[in-house]
Amino acid sequence: MTPLNKINNISFFNTLTKQQKQQIASISIVTKYQKNTILYYESDTSKNLLFLVSGLLKIFKLDKFDNEIFLYHIHKNSMISELSSIKQNDIYCFSNAEFVEDSVVLSINFEKFQELFLSKNILTIELMEILLDKTHQLQCIVNRELVFDATAKVAFMLSNDLEMFNKLKRQEVSFMLHIQPETLSRVLKKLSRNESIEIENSEVKIKDKNALEYAFKGVGI
Repeated sequence: MTPLNKINNISFFNTLTKQQKQQIASISIVTKYQKNTILYYESDTSKNLLFLVSGLLKIFKLDKFDNEIFLYHIHKNSMISELSSIKQNDIYCFSNAEFVEDSVVLSINFEKFQELFLSKNILTIELMEILLDKTHQLQCIVNRELVFDATAKVAFMLSNDLEMFNKLKRQEVSFMLHIQPETLSRVLKKLSRNESIEIENSEVKIKDKNALEYAFKGVGI
């Protein structure tokens, strides 16, 4: 399980030459993590840029009563780190991260990465795209928590993360969306009646994506 093999499986590095990928590999390590392991806690700092090679990671915060507030999932082939600056060597963690599945993480020395690549304007556009995606993701979280009603929350998750919705138990989905299980059940029946979705053996399938998106588009987006 060499870093180079994992780098070849991450789309962020697709534009690099073989030699450049070998440079990345020389400043990287690959680590396996078991399910339910904490990767980092809020307010931790790291000197490594992290990518999820395989598995699934849950990002969450805790309120003052230590209740978990789910934010989002990070899927394989994605950057984990939450960058606030590309000029500093330390990467600050603004939330908690826990593995939902057995996972593999690629860790890259951020100082060396800046020196070898970012300072030469290599991978800067790709990094900017990731950071813009994370900004959009934050906007979606604000909408979900402060603007969306229950129907919009469920429709948004079905439209953007159907695989995860079907993988989780309904109770877990309700917890993530901060709605009651009974409310989730009513919303699914409503979306089934208007033929946005269909449910077969507890698995949700999208019938009309436009109708589904109508439930949340224009509500804070």
